[in-house]
Amino acid sequence: MRTLLFLPPVKRPTGGVAVIRRLAGVLHRSGREAFLVLRDRSGWTPEETEDCAPLLWWEDLRLAPDDLWLVPEGWVNALAPGLEARARCLVYCQNWAYLFSSLPSGTWWPQLPVEFLAVSDPVAWFMETSLGRRPPVLRPGIDLERFRPGDRSGPLTVAFMPRKNRALARQIRALFETRNGGSRVRWLEIDGLSAQGVAEALGRAHIFLVTGFPEGCPLPPLEALACGCLCVGFSGFGGWDYMRQAQEEPRFHPWWPLREVDWGGNGFWCADGDVLDAALCLEEAVRLLERGDDRLKTILAAGRATADTYGLDAFRRTVLDTWAFLEE
Repeated sequence: MRTLLFLPPVKRPTGGVAVIRRLAGVLHRSGREAFLVLRDRSGWTPEETEDCAPLLWWEDLRLAPDDLWLVPEGWVNALAPGLEARARCLVYCQNWAYLFSSLPSGTWWPQLPVEFLAVSDPVAWFMETSLGRRPPVLRPGIDLERFRPGDRSGPLTVAFMPRKNRALARQIRALFETRNGGSRVRWLEIDGLSAQGVAEALGRAHIFLVTGFPEGCPLPPLEALACGCLCVGFSGFGGWDYMRQAQEEPRFHPWWPLREVDWGGNGFWCADGDVLDAALCLEEAVRLLERGDDRLKTILAAGRATADTYGLDAFRRTVLDTWAFLEE
C-alpha cells in the first residue's frame, strides 16, 4: 500500500505541515512507499533530505485503488483525486475548528467514502459527537533534544507568540500591567524564529503565556513545558489532550470528558478568550515563581512528565502502530 500525503500550500511551514512532513518521514524510513504531494510551486517547498519522504508534484499524481490518500481536514477539495481513483481516503483532522469549514454547500461528511484520524483525544471526542464515529488518535511529537531548559538567570520573563490572537495577548498584558505595574516582569515576543530560535527563547523564559485558539493539539505549550516554563492561558480545546489544571481553585473546568493521564496539574488554564482570567492566572504564576515553593516544583515536574510522553519516539511508535492497523 502506497501512502501519499497532501501537503497544503503555505508561505512558511506551520505546525500542522511539520507534523505531516514528520509523518511521511516515519513511513518512508520504515520501508513503506510514502510521498509528499505538493500543489503549488510558488509557495514554500520542503528541503529534501535522506530521511525525508520523496516529493511529488500535483500534476504528476496518479492514484490507484490500493493507494492511501491522506488529506488534512481543511482541504476537502484535495480529496478529489482520491475519490475519483477510488483510493482509500484518509482525513487527518488536526484542528476541530476546520472540520466543517471547507465542505461544499449541501455536502456532509457521512456522504463521502472517507476514514478519519484525529490529532488528539478532544478532537476525537468532537468528531465522535458530531459524526457518530470515533477515529483513531495520532498525536504529534516534539523534539525533546531541542526543547529543554536553558539559562534563566535574567529577570522573570513571560514569553508569548503574538501571531496567536495578538489583540488578546495585548489585552492580557494591559490587564496584568494595570494591576501589577509595568516593571514586574519582562515580556518576550517569540515571532519569526527558527525552531532552534524558539527553543532557545523558551529555554530563557520563566512563563509561557498561551493565547492560541482554536487548536487541535497545540505544540508550543508542549515545547514550553519541555523547556521548563510555567504555562498559563488558553487551551484551544484540543490542548486538553495534555493540559491539566494546577490551580487550587480554578475558575474554569472543562465540561467535556478528559482521558486519564499519568501526570498532575501542569499549568494555569482558563477558558479560551477569557482575558481577565488569563491575566489573573498570570499573576498567580508570577507569585508562585517569586516564592519558589514546593508547589512550583510539583507543577514544573508535571509539565516535564507531560512533554516526555510527546517525544518523537512516541510519535514514531504511534505512526507505525496506526499504519499496521490500516494495512490489515
